[in-house]
Amino acid sequence: MEISMDTITLFLATLLAGLAAGLCFTWTNAVNTGIGQLDDLGYLRSFQQMNRTILNPLFFLIFFGPFFMAAVAAVLNRSGSPQVFWLLLIAAGIYFVGVAMVTVFGNVPLNEVLDKTDLATTGLEDLKTLRNRFEDRWNRLHLIRTITSAISFGMLLLTSFLK
Repeated sequence: MEISMDTITLFLATLLAGLAAGLCFTWTNAVNTGIGQLDDLGYLRSFQQMNRTILNPLFFLIFFGPFFMAAVAAVLNRSGSPQVFWLLLIAAGIYFVGVAMVTVFGNVPLNEVLDKTDLATTGLEDLKTLRNRFEDRWNRLHLIRTITSAISFGMLLLTSFLK
């Protein structure tokens, strides 16, 4: 049995999008909820450490891979069914705008402000101010990522049934 390159790329795009959507959902559903109950220092310190730890090659593959693989799958499927082509292209676009762009231009700048803060020497009032500027905005942006990654994943699943 020979598996075509367009099938392989669709499979990889779907797998990576599912992992990314699961990561986003878990962060929204469990991580944010759990650390949200900590005091300001505990919250900021935990978030700082998670942000530092998550930045690794596997994360980058899973987080940014769905866009690239869906785009490649769309190109490889351009001469096939127009419905499959457009679903792949739209899934890639939704992921790119709602996950990659929101991350790069929304969440990452907030993460960088937090990363540059020396929490050990920051006063309690400044910790509260930092958390107030960070937490709600970061969570709103992340909710966009959670929803759009799930939509993209769903579209890729649908595409695999139509192919």
